[in-house]
Amino acid sequence: MKAIVQTDISDKTALNWQETSDPICRPGEVIIDIHYTSVNRADLLQAMGYYPPPPGTTDIIGLDCSGVISEVGPDQPEGSNWQVGDQVCALLAGGGYAERVAVPAGQVMPLPEGYDLEKAAAVPEVACTVWSNLGMLAQLSAGDTVLIHGGSGGIGSFAIQVAHLKGATVAVTTGTAEKLEYCKQLGADILINYREDDFVDIMQEHGGADIILDIMGAKYLDRNIRALAKDGTIVVIGRQGGNKAELNLGLLHDKRASIRTTKLRDRSVPDKAEICRETVANVWPLLNDGKIDPNLHTVLPIQEASDAHKLLASGGVTGKIVLQVPRT
Repeated sequence: MKAIVQTDISDKTALNWQETSDPICRPGEVIIDIHYTSVNRADLLQAMGYYPPPPGTTDIIGLDCSGVISEVGPDQPEGSNWQVGDQVCALLAGGGYAERVAVPAGQVMPLPEGYDLEKAAAVPEVACTVWSNLGMLAQLSAGDTVLIHGGSGGIGSFAIQVAHLKGATVAVTTGTAEKLEYCKQLGADILINYREDDFVDIMQEHGGADIILDIMGAKYLDRNIRALAKDGTIVVIGRQGGNKAELNLGLLHDKRASIRTTKLRDRSVPDKAEICRETVANVWPLLNDGKIDPNLHTVLPIQEASDAHKLLASGGVTGKIVLQVPRT
């Protein structure tokens, strides 16, 4: 098969569409012939050598996909009824930038109602990330105030919609008036331009955040704690602002607050299967009804993966970038 291969770790743009080995369908897995895959920020990090795949996982980039099942392995898990020819989308530990991928059956999901393969490719990674963190970990409830950093990105724009529909007050940070307006259209209530405003002051004016979904890490640690309400929770899902910061334990203690850090990619197969089940049960109905839209920014040929990475890194993207895999 063909796949995007990172041929020079010193050159993050060295992403070439070339021949590589076919995946093997092991017990409990299926093979998906990929039609589309989405671009995630973790893909950029892997291409630069900063985010290696978990042990035993393919080196091919790509954390989700959509396509058609072409092989079903033996010993399928209980409840798995996948058949050759089914159109599906899937959460991956790697391998999405390719013509085919082997996936544990529990990480394969049906297409939301009314979705084609192109649109469905934008859903698995972002939906599973948002629901596993806001819904399953932070126990998002109606009446909560949720602060979402990076509100205009793929994760942020999806999280705004989920939180809004669950009855939360949604605050967002982003860097331009245009992006703030985009977030407002998705359901954000409190709009914070981080280049002009202090999100701590604004959140304190609104009584603090019950939940903060954070992509920045170290850079925002102290300010996130100050922006919390009593008994609030910070969920750190990224470290774009660095790894090390001083923790004011006294302030955290005074607020009876907690900090949770999560990674989806290296969870066990059973954990990811549970997340996929819960995401389908709780998020798919909102997709089926059209209440949530993954907001495709653009669709590019997979041969232009390097350009897609540059586009995402530029900060000019709202929503998701999807790559189309040629089918012969």
